[in-house]
Amino acid sequence: MARHNREGHGADQRGFEYGVEFQPDWLRQVKVTRQLETGRQSTKTLFRNPSRPQAEPGERVRTRIVSSDQSLDFEVVVADPKAAVRRIRISYALPDPAGVREEEVEFTLEAEGAR
Repeated sequence: MARHNREGHGADQRGFEYGVEFQPDWLRQVKVTRQLETGRQSTKTLFRNPSRPQAEPGERVRTRIVSSDQSLDFEVVVADPKAAVRRIRISYALPDPAGVREEEVEFTLEAEGAR
């Protein structure tokens, strides 16, 4: 059985702060990908789990990411009875501060066994 969820934090390419609630026996890291003003894409490790798994993951994968700076708040829960999920990608639409367009930000949740 997996341990109780933990909390961590990190910052992205633009300095926005994030909180991460995660299952320590499943999550290895969270990456965030954004389009830069130059048109290039940038990926940064937002959070890395500081502990090593001490138990087998449970039957559900659960992670929540919050950024009050951006009014961002989502939670992903995936039933995974065979412990086979290695990576989850979430595409999140953020409104542009000027209200001109949306910005799409991608979060990648990677399991301990993901390569």
